[in-house]
Amino acid sequence: MPEIGEVARIVHFIRKHLVGRTITSCVAHPDDIVYGKVGCSSEAFQQQVSGRRIVGADRQGKYFYMLFDKPPHAVCHFGMTGWMKFDVEETYYYKKAVVVEEEKRGKEEWPPKYVKFLLKCGEESVNGVAREAVEAAFVDPRRLARIRLVDCAAEEIRKASPLKENGPDPVRDREVVTVEWLGALLRRKRVPVKALLLDQANLSGVGNWVADEVMYQARLHPEQYSNTFDEGQVERLHKALMDVCTLAVETNADSSQFPETWLMKYRWDKGKKDSNVLPSGEKIVHLKVGGRTSAIVPSVQKKTAAVAGDVDSDEAARAPAKGRKRKARAKADAEEDEDEDDEEVEVEEKVVAKKGRVGRKTKAEPTGGENEVKTSARKGRGSKKADPNGVKDEKDDDQVNGGAEDERGEAETTAPTKIVKGNREISKKSGSKAAGKAVTPSSRKSSRAKSS
Repeated sequence: MPEIGEVARIVHFIRKHLVGRTITSCVAHPDDIVYGKVGCSSEAFQQQVSGRRIVGADRQGKYFYMLFDKPPHAVCHFGMTGWMKFDVEETYYYKKAVVVEEEKRGKEEWPPKYVKFLLKCGEESVNGVAREAVEAAFVDPRRLARIRLVDCAAEEIRKASPLKENGPDPVRDREVVTVEWLGALLRRKRVPVKALLLDQANLSGVGNWVADEVMYQARLHPEQYSNTFDEGQVERLHKALMDVCTLAVETNADSSQFPETWLMKYRWDKGKKDSNVLPSGEKIVHLKVGGRTSAIVPSVQKKTAAVAGDVDSDEAARAPAKGRKRKARAKADAEEDEDEDDEEVEVEEKVVAKKGRVGRKTKAEPTGGENEVKTSARKGRGSKKADPNGVKDEKDDDQVNGGAEDERGEAETTAPTKIVKGNREISKKSGSKAAGKAVTPSSRKSSRAKSS
């Protein structure tokens, strides 16, 4: 999920605890995806970073980098669930993570799970100021993060791959991202405007929640084609883009400092009754088009021209459910949104993670021809221990936000009993029904003969 503001938050902590200090040791854990997908290796990273002095840190969009006293430099991307942790201070931001981490504070093991590299700096004096020893860990449970070394001069880092392939950063490159520039970009393409904002080749740093906030503040529909906006709409879009991104960066993604009128404060409770409503009473609706979820306020964000495809809300598209089905659906939607909100259009590559499902239904093998009936296993899957390196079994793909193990129920295994009713022998089992098995006259006679 880390977007432009969250990445700025980590740069803040790197500058606070690491810049100006010497890395006494770097331990990089082997991972042929996180390192290997971008042509690096844990061995090379560990060798090049150990003993180096960190002279600076910054970001471009969703990338951040650490500059050393000599090349190569480290350039990192968090993907969907990557993060940096420090042993001397909590770094998490808003939403569920804050509550979870406050409960675990002082109890979490160190080094943390799913660590990809661990940096250690000893006690030292920097510019006459004594600084305590500190450790920093890059973690990623789902292995969608990317860590690499870039061999170039420090001042040329943004002109080298992968940063040079990305579009301008709306905060760092204000002189580039002007109203005229944005208008030309919109007219040059015919795609849903939200898709244009999410494409990192166009703009760096805009993710799902930022894009939704920008569209809401601009009073524009996210699925309207980019080349259909008039000058006034383009100006509103530009102002919202700059305002939202700037505040997210300046506050280091601290949502407590966001305006109470922001959509971002109320968009997270999809599927929950009496939720997803702004303080003004206006309803938030979640739209799913092309596999992406968008939070919009229909009373504010009107369609003024052609939109891409048929846009249906999840609430309107599905029949109402009751009881446990409704709870299961809400849980599935929440888990799905957690994945979708974190998806991004990568310039260099796209990595698709399999999504977990709350429950699975199975069919019993037919044993009675026309009497075949369906059986459903109790929802849940067998417990599976999380791999500390983030390497997961294909069936275990629900580990998010620190990779805590999910609690999963065991399937019912009650042995069946048989009774004879009429001409059919029926199998009964606690919690399920089985197919009826026909009893022939000959088998009945045989049964009576045995009993006599």
